[in-house]
Amino acid sequence: METQTWKKGFNLGVVLTFTIVVSTIAYIKIGLAPVIIVGSSGIIGSVFWYFTYLKKPVDPKVILPLFVLTVVSLQIHMIEEYSTGFGPAMSRLFGISWTEKGFVIVFTLVGPMIYLLSALGLFFQFPLAGFVAWFIFIGPGAMEFTHFIFPLIEPNIQPNSIEPFTQVINGVLVRDMPNYYYKTTGEFYFPGLYTALLPMIPGIYSIYKLVNYHRANSAAATR
Repeated sequence: METQTWKKGFNLGVVLTFTIVVSTIAYIKIGLAPVIIVGSSGIIGSVFWYFTYLKKPVDPKVILPLFVLTVVSLQIHMIEEYSTGFGPAMSRLFGISWTEKGFVIVFTLVGPMIYLLSALGLFFQFPLAGFVAWFIFIGPGAMEFTHFIFPLIEPNIQPNSIEPFTQVINGVLVRDMPNYYYKTTGEFYFPGLYTALLPMIPGIYSIYKLVNYHRANSAAATR
């Protein structure tokens, strides 16, 4: 059953507001890099969501397994990120104030709560849950390829020193920022690189599967 026009407008407004507010808070609290990551994922995800799930919610039997598999893969990936200092490493790379505590709160505590509520929402075919799913498929899913780019970028802070560095950034003390710059370390690595493919594979497959699912349903409806 297709979503009513007024509901489409309402849900679209909520999604756009959410994307703008979260991106703004991320910029104020951390810096530009998270805005690019979160903002681009939100915009791209909202486009896919608008033309697929928002028009006609997907059968839970189709989307729920894809979503759960991507989220579980993402959580495994975050174990590596946390263990190797992803937040502080990003702080050193881009000169932003992303502490280890901030990483834990957002991605390992708040994130899973949103994922669980979204899984419930997908079961009942709530439109906003579909947006969260698309956001996950695009951002923490397909865009994990950025882990293979980060080692090639010269850090904003102490690029030539291999030692962990502590500094106050934007009024926040960021401790033990590691340097993973390839030209300095001689090793091609960045926190999360080894497991980056785990969420990427189900994320990209989910995009492919859901786009084809929507096309098939649209074609069937016009017959």
